[in-house]
Amino acid sequence: MGQRLSGGRSCLDVPGRFLPQPPPPPPPVRRKLALLFAMLCIWLYMFLYSCAGSCTAAPGLLLLGSGSRAAQAQPALVTAPNETFPKMPFRASLAAGKDKTVVAGSQEEQSPEAPDSPSPISSFFSGSGSKQLPQAIIIGVKKGGTRALLEFLRVHPDVRAVGAEPHFFDRSYHKGLAWYRDLMPRTLEGQITMEKTPSYFVTREAPARISAMSKDTKLIVVVRDPVTRAISDYTQTLSKRPDIPSFESLTFRNRSAGLIDTSWSAIQIGLYAKHLEPWLRHFPLGQMLFVSGERLVSDPAGELRRVQDFLGLKRIITDKHFYFNQTKGFPCLKKAEGSGKPHCLGKTKGRAHPAIAREVLRQLRDFYRPFNRKFYQMTGRDFGWD
Repeated sequence: MGQRLSGGRSCLDVPGRFLPQPPPPPPPVRRKLALLFAMLCIWLYMFLYSCAGSCTAAPGLLLLGSGSRAAQAQPALVTAPNETFPKMPFRASLAAGKDKTVVAGSQEEQSPEAPDSPSPISSFFSGSGSKQLPQAIIIGVKKGGTRALLEFLRVHPDVRAVGAEPHFFDRSYHKGLAWYRDLMPRTLEGQITMEKTPSYFVTREAPARISAMSKDTKLIVVVRDPVTRAISDYTQTLSKRPDIPSFESLTFRNRSAGLIDTSWSAIQIGLYAKHLEPWLRHFPLGQMLFVSGERLVSDPAGELRRVQDFLGLKRIITDKHFYFNQTKGFPCLKKAEGSGKPHCLGKTKGRAHPAIAREVLRQLRDFYRPFNRKFYQMTGRDFGWD
């Protein structure tokens, strides 16, 4: 019927030999899985993108892993009656302070850039944060109650503070701002970095040095009746050196004439008005807060309310955080930072003072009275020491 090939078979006998057939279509299941995988990738991308925005707006979410309760947004500044505190954009001021040139003696030291802050996503998973120069410093005074104030403030979830006193602006300034910043704890966006070194208040170079770091730094001074403060200072020294002379012999340069020895540091620190003058040449009064050491004992929540307002923090630390320890004679925390147990300051706090003759106390109060009154005028607050 048709022409035969040499193999004896007709071309019609080999279908598909010259016309290859198309491959079979993929099963519908494979197409559905591919579509599902694409949708999953898009959903995951959108989730991570929205997470980044949420972490930036609500720093408190980043603290869930450590048990902290940071505020979800920076609260508006609340001020106590008859008292106003300027708001300070902490991060903005820090950025301005990073590029400042710090002068130490005849040398100029350019502050290196701080390490970039981690992205919100990385902070969410690692909780690392970044180290910042302090935006607020407790600068004094020794034996005024600075340790108590710092411990109380550390209860606040938006405050991160160095435990030990860095002594950077009085003893270690030559080490540079990079060294100083490395001492600071890591913070997340919206948290405040703090430190306390009481000797700054009486260090002549400290005001200019802190101003060179950042003119927006907020300063807190805890002050106490200078007579009581001097006795407390002496008591601390006596516990370390039991062989030192009596308080009375160190107080007077000439006992019979009633001449006070102002070269003794325990007396000299209490001249608050004198020490405040250089600070006011570098910082406006509104950038400084003066905390009463006496009220920090009698009404800790009241003083902490003023401090939180001054720092622009939400009023989280209240009466419910304190109880009064009759043995030590000052308030303690019901729950310390990172702990569910009550916490009082160490055994070095609340020492019994030695008995001082009434005549010596009277002469000391007469000596300090004009300095106290000038200090009241400079700060606009009467501390009631007279």
